[in-house]
Amino acid sequence: MVIPGNAARPGDRKINWAFASTPEYKRLRASANSISEFDHPPFTVTRNGDKEVKEKASDVLAYVLEDAKKDFTITRFKGLGEMNPDQLWETTMNAETRTLLKVRLDDATAAEEIFSTLMGENVESRRKFIEENALEVVNLDI
Repeated sequence: MVIPGNAARPGDRKINWAFASTPEYKRLRASANSISEFDHPPFTVTRNGDKEVKEKASDVLAYVLEDAKKDFTITRFKGLGEMNPDQLWETTMNAETRTLLKVRLDDATAAEEIFSTLMGENVESRRKFIEENALEVVNLDI
């Protein structure tokens, strides 16, 4: 399956059937269809009475994302030990909001190989792994 159109156009991407049949993809396509009638540039973005004209949908997205960042701070931690106690409680320790998952290791050798590839220092093998498996990803936490 190729979206949108055919593979001859720049920006087209191939996707596999497993991805195209997911509920997330179906919701995305439904959203795309519902807004397609508004997808005619130029776009006018209005905020607090101020108006800005954007020529491309990607410019509108960039504007919205940049504006949203003003109200939030995104922080990444390598491990729980780097968090302040209030951050640790809010994100991990609060029994009312946390999720516990049971993890089983069926193939320790395969798990070690994948872990070493993704966390090791060999950049080329990590890149190869990501490129070969990118279309199989179902849930990705960035």
